[in-house]
Amino acid sequence: MSRIIALVNQKGGVGKTTSSINLAASLAVLEKPTLLVDIDPQANATSGLGIDKSSVETGIYDVLLNEVPINDIIVKTQLDKLHLAPSQIDLAGAEVEMVGMEGRENLLKPHLEALRERYKYILIDCPPSLGLLTINALTAADSVLIPIQAEYYALEGLGQLLNTIDLVKNGLNPELDIEGILLTMFDSRLNLAQQVAGEIKKHFPEKVYENVIARSVRIAEAPSHGKPIILYDVNSSGAQSYLALAKEVAARRGAK
Repeated sequence: MSRIIALVNQKGGVGKTTSSINLAASLAVLEKPTLLVDIDPQANATSGLGIDKSSVETGIYDVLLNEVPINDIIVKTQLDKLHLAPSQIDLAGAEVEMVGMEGRENLLKPHLEALRERYKYILIDCPPSLGLLTINALTAADSVLIPIQAEYYALEGLGQLLNTIDLVKNGLNPELDIEGILLTMFDSRLNLAQQVAGEIKKHFPEKVYENVIARSVRIAEAPSHGKPIILYDVNSSGAQSYLALAKEVAARRGAK
């Protein structure tokens, strides 16, 4: 059974896109056919996989607003098992255009449903906001993976996100679940990081992944080369962390 997972955090700079790219790439390396859907107008997941975002003529904007079949925009990446539905500059104005549309929260869902037999995992990289693009992702997804930085405001932002997830569950997608909470840019030397991690684990004991993503220069460098970390430096600690995370995601789902 395929799994559609939205990676969401309305707070920017928490490693959401980095985790989207590298988890998708790691699942592909584990021989899981994977699609990464970039619905962030910044299109960083698109460029992070080596696609020039300024050259994307037909992308996820056309799927949502112009009824272009999603199969028509999917492109291959440097990994055989990983495909990408790219974002594009036009997406920046999409939410304004979507406001007056009937069924505006459900524009993405039918397209992804049609791909369930083709991919084992469909990951959605969402914008750092809780607008209509993110709502579309939550309505289409089976579950939500929340990347979170172990810092002072983390729990406050998590509370807002969980409220939004509950609203979507109650009104649009009753099956929506929390896939897991991922600690990113983690610095084990900091007492604050340890305290915040402890608080998150206390509130969500079975949802926090065992594998955490530590701060890493190599992970930060990889997007500028248009590569996931596993292709940029497979022996780095960052590559091994995301590979371990992919195994944990797959194992959790297998256990369920």
